[in-house]
Amino acid sequence: MRKRNTVSLLSFAWLAALLAAPAPAAAAVLKATLITPADDARMERTRLERAYLGHPGGPLSEGMEMAVDEAGFELEAAGAQVALASVPAASIDAARTAAVAAEKNGAAVLLTDLPADWTLAVADAVKLPVLNLSEASDRLRQQDCRARLFHLIPSERMRSDAMAQTLVSRKWSKLLLLVGTSAQDATRAATVQASIKRYGLQVVGTKPFKLSADPRERDLANPLLLTAGSSYDAVWVVDSDGEFARTLPYRTVLPRPVVGDGGLVALAWHAQFERYGAPQVSRRFAKAAKRPMTATDWAAWMAGKALTAAAIAAPKGPNAAWAEALAKNALDGSKGTGLSFRAWDGQLRQPMLLSDGQGVISLAPAEGVLHPRNVLDTLGADAPEKLCPNAR
Repeated sequence: MRKRNTVSLLSFAWLAALLAAPAPAAAAVLKATLITPADDARMERTRLERAYLGHPGGPLSEGMEMAVDEAGFELEAAGAQVALASVPAASIDAARTAAVAAEKNGAAVLLTDLPADWTLAVADAVKLPVLNLSEASDRLRQQDCRARLFHLIPSERMRSDAMAQTLVSRKWSKLLLLVGTSAQDATRAATVQASIKRYGLQVVGTKPFKLSADPRERDLANPLLLTAGSSYDAVWVVDSDGEFARTLPYRTVLPRPVVGDGGLVALAWHAQFERYGAPQVSRRFAKAAKRPMTATDWAAWMAGKALTAAAIAAPKGPNAAWAEALAKNALDGSKGTGLSFRAWDGQLRQPMLLSDGQGVISLAPAEGVLHPRNVLDTLGADAPEKLCPNAR
């Protein structure tokens, strides 16, 4: 009888101590806001139907939401939470205002699917980390970089370096370069020339093309006229719009491959990638979004993974801990190697996929390409080439 009373007293004492103990601190919620263009021309129906390689296929919020849903068990186990919001902006001023409002409402991270100048306006308006999901402009990684600006989508230089490595590996060294007439095409053509020079390729000719309804300019879009008069191993086309490039393969004078923005294209992702768990990722996305996963969707998915990894690493915050975790965590992008952000420009290191639209032909860095520290740094501006005055 005495033993039973002793046990009861001990149980009561344990219960009293448990009730008197302070409750564990609630997990902080990592709030993230995605800012997108209102009335986005890229989402126009006919453009989506054409499914240009390298162009968005739908809203990027779907990739982010998928990543957060996939991490639900880990978030719950860590007592962490991630809350996503999306805000449209009709102008650069509206994007800036949306960024300030999100910061005031407790957002810890901003994400952008915006043009370069709009992205810079957002980054300059707040003191938060900003994740760029879709703008490939190299100036955001170089002279116009920001210390808190991170890039999930590959830069233009990464894409052109991946293509140049592929051409070298196949000994397609003589190139005919076709360039569109827009200012964006001119900037991107200069990037292509830098990659061509880096890998020792040769440009045998450069010609402009122009899609026009003016009968006097029809020759500027004639593939037979544009590709005549030179001997080349491949035709590299620079076409930011994508309409001319998609019609160029199999229409050149010489039976040669087309690369760049048509034919063989360097991408962050393609839904037919079949290694490293990629098919499972693409299938989950297709089931959730009812469409194939594109390169920008992959970038958004990676942004979601970065957010959840930061929340799990620091489930009680504060914002500074989340920001540090964003910069330092290695991520799994189903590309066969760990991915991390470069300290000198905020770019996510990653292999590139070379695709003809039907499947993935090869990966870059190409076999045999070497680097003293990380072979992924052969894609894009390496540390000695950095122009970023705000490098971390």
